[in-house]
Amino acid sequence: MAVKALACELPATCGAPLARWHCPDLARAAVDQGITASISDTTIWRWLSADAIKPWHRSRIFPRDPQFAAKAARVLDLYQRVWDRTPLGAGDYVLSADEKTSIQARDRKAPHRRAGAG
Repeated sequence: MAVKALACELPATCGAPLARWHCPDLARAAVDQGITASISDTTIWRWLSADAIKPWHRSRIFPRDPQFAAKAARVLDLYQRVWDRTPLGAGDYVLSADEKTSIQARDRKAPHRRAGAG
């Protein structure tokens, strides 16, 4: 099935400026490439789910970054309280910041007032 094959390709190989496929993107690409005249994203989701194909999760399951192992090793070492092969001391701290892409930084509504509880 051509749509399933498309879902298993990297979006960049089809000229799509995406990190990974989502069903609406696959539906548009299938029509643009002439695979089908029209198709709904729900139909694509049903077809892919039936074969356990989930391209929207693939980048987490199969990292594509060639330096992934080295980057992950640094983080895993910090979980073990090690940096550059040296154990961290009792006074050393590891701070972690998680990117929250759906949260936007906002201006304070009342910059002249202190923040209150809640």
